[in-house]
Amino acid sequence: MEKDFDREELIRKALEQQKKAYAPYSEFFVGAAVLMDSGKIYTGSNVENASFPAGCCAERTAIYHAVACGERKIRAIAIVGGRKGENRTYAAPCGVCRQVMREFCNPKEMTVILAKTPEDYREMKLEDLLPMSFGPEHLPGFGGKA
Repeated sequence: MEKDFDREELIRKALEQQKKAYAPYSEFFVGAAVLMDSGKIYTGSNVENASFPAGCCAERTAIYHAVACGERKIRAIAIVGGRKGENRTYAAPCGVCRQVMREFCNPKEMTVILAKTPEDYREMKLEDLLPMSFGPEHLPGFGGKA
């Protein structure tokens, strides 16, 4: 894989953020670090709620933070997650998070890193996780022909 950014740093930031997750119901703690085109990194953790749909995933928390700060293009994201904070498997993003990522990137270019540790990770493009995706270019007035 290309080495155009520090993957280990991105994973370390996701791991740091995982410790701040609020997950009293599932006990599944997730941290995410998103690298924007500007070079800035924004982090997020999952936040659960007794009214389950009111919670938010770590990936969306990080992305929404970046967007709220004026960022618009995601370059890469690192995601870590595990029961009670023990990262025994690679935690893949849910479908909603994949669609939110899609809004702010070219899925053929955006790197998704699923990690257990800074040394143990899997890497793919968003297009691999969300094939045949729907994006802004499909809408009239936003580059679409519909």
